[in-house]
Amino acid sequence: MEKQTITIYDVAREAAVSMATVSRVVNGNPNVKPATRKKVLEVIDKLDYRPNAVARGLASKKTTTVGVIIPDVTNIYFSSLARGIDDVASMYKYNIILANSDSNEQKEVQVLNTLLAKQVDGIIYMGNSISDYFREQVKRTKTPVVIAGSIDDKEELESVHIDFTAAFEEAVSELIHRGNKKIAFVSGPLSQPINGKYRLQGYKNALAKNNIEFDQDLVFETDYSSHAGEILWPALSSSNAQAAIVGDDELAIGVLNGAKDAGVNVPDEFEVITSNNTRITEMSRPKLSSITQPLYDIGAVAMRFLTKMMNEEEIDEKTVNLPFGYIKRGTTK
Repeated sequence: MEKQTITIYDVAREAAVSMATVSRVVNGNPNVKPATRKKVLEVIDKLDYRPNAVARGLASKKTTTVGVIIPDVTNIYFSSLARGIDDVASMYKYNIILANSDSNEQKEVQVLNTLLAKQVDGIIYMGNSISDYFREQVKRTKTPVVIAGSIDDKEELESVHIDFTAAFEEAVSELIHRGNKKIAFVSGPLSQPINGKYRLQGYKNALAKNNIEFDQDLVFETDYSSHAGEILWPALSSSNAQAAIVGDDELAIGVLNGAKDAGVNVPDEFEVITSNNTRITEMSRPKLSSITQPLYDIGAVAMRFLTKMMNEEEIDEKTVNLPFGYIKRGTTK
């Protein structure tokens, strides 16, 4: 038997008040007598009434709902950002719809359009690149979009992140100062600007400042899994690299495991620095040295940024750069 939908009209009739009074109670309006509020709340509880967010959205032109597009819900980097987004969303009384895109360009657009069809007030996009097709769809909508944890290389969309170029330059310089001359650059696809444009440029800057010639044979691109890092080890070994800077923590753990499986001592014979400092960096043995990012804050600031856009508040800059650092652990000397 199909469950009957309880409406605001049913609550008003049962409580013997107007629908406007029920609405004021539901929305926390203080202009309701305590006795009336108590009676309405008792009826709401009795009937198990749940306000229709879509109907309320049509009336107010707001659904107080935000869509979050995440490329891989199992990747701890993105889930760490999502925690900050969710906490600030709750603070501002927004609900979150989390949608997984599988880092697939067509699915990203499909997910975007599904969220827009649900009348979300804003969207936070997490991903390592923005396709032209996705960009076109964003331009067609008036719904504000903020990028969290990555960069729009065309600088058209608002974003919150660290300075990936400067972070990689500092980390590679750290490896050079430890006596390493042949340093591998290991990342996800170079077609993604975060890797092929920003991180790689930081790597090149550090080499140039230390009079080390850039060697394309020391640049490795793969996917973001630990397995990819493990099977990459023979190629890394053949390159005679003394160390590696890695663009993802799971990938870095794979590189570390590949080295250990081959009997290589880390850090005495090979050093590794990773880039996100998610909690898994402390689960490996040895623990991973890493660039540090304020992951929770990136998500939180992105959500606050979005609330300003949704409320049409003044925005000072399209890009927010948060501070980064470096933490030495067991994979560097």
